[in-house]
Amino acid sequence: MPTVMMHRGFKVFINWDDHNPPHFHVEYGGDEMLVRIEDAEPMAGDLPAKQKKMILGWAVLRHDELMENWKLAEQKKELFQIDPMR
Repeated sequence: MPTVMMHRGFKVFINWDDHNPPHFHVEYGGDEMLVRIEDAEPMAGDLPAKQKKMILGWAVLRHDELMENWKLAEQKKELFQIDPMR
């Protein structure tokens, strides 16, 4: 699974050949959550409240880059790193 961001214990990745709708996976500690890229809404799983708020805010700011990586993944092309949270 190609990792597109790692920072402060977060690991964000997008799978090649993943199902629609466009989404990313995020791991933090032992928790995992799937987040829909279109509206930065959780699809499955959960994170602690503070970390969930942080990653969803990051997803809103990085929407275009996440969608670009999703499209690259569909084409089985190399994904690029996305700037982490500040």
